[in-house]
Amino acid sequence: MAKSGKRLEELVEELAAPHAAALGLELVGVELVKEGAYRYLRVYIDKEGGVGFDDCEALSRVVDAQLDEILPNPPYDFFEVSSPGLDRPLKREADFARYVGHKVVVTTYAPVDGQKSFVGELQGLVDGRVTLTLTEGKGRGQTIALDRKQVASARLYVEF
Repeated sequence: MAKSGKRLEELVEELAAPHAAALGLELVGVELVKEGAYRYLRVYIDKEGGVGFDDCEALSRVVDAQLDEILPNPPYDFFEVSSPGLDRPLKREADFARYVGHKVVVTTYAPVDGQKSFVGELQGLVDGRVTLTLTEGKGRGQTIALDRKQVASARLYVEF
């Protein structure tokens, strides 16, 4: 837990969001992950046309300086700011609305009709249900609705 009793990710999101907005960036998310022996605090940003190194550096400078002030002994080893990548995660309602019509991959915590991974065209998030028309695999062409609580992750699908 961070000083205020909030989870570190929530604290960083509240801290970074106004700075990201002032720089014309969208704050996509914040995560604290352990990779090997190290803990990484990552802030993901985006903007129309994509983010560049200068965008990441600008936000990193201001947020890192503030984190140094409020967390003298941070619970992470490295702080990074980056784009969410081509396979951007869809987490907020606004993400689902923005990417209606795009191909996505949705994974569930437990199997639904014998499978946990679904690839299809996103129809939207309505009444707490992620709706997509399957474009691959079992049920191709069918439209399914998965309860948001069943969804472990939803990401843009990347085709090579």
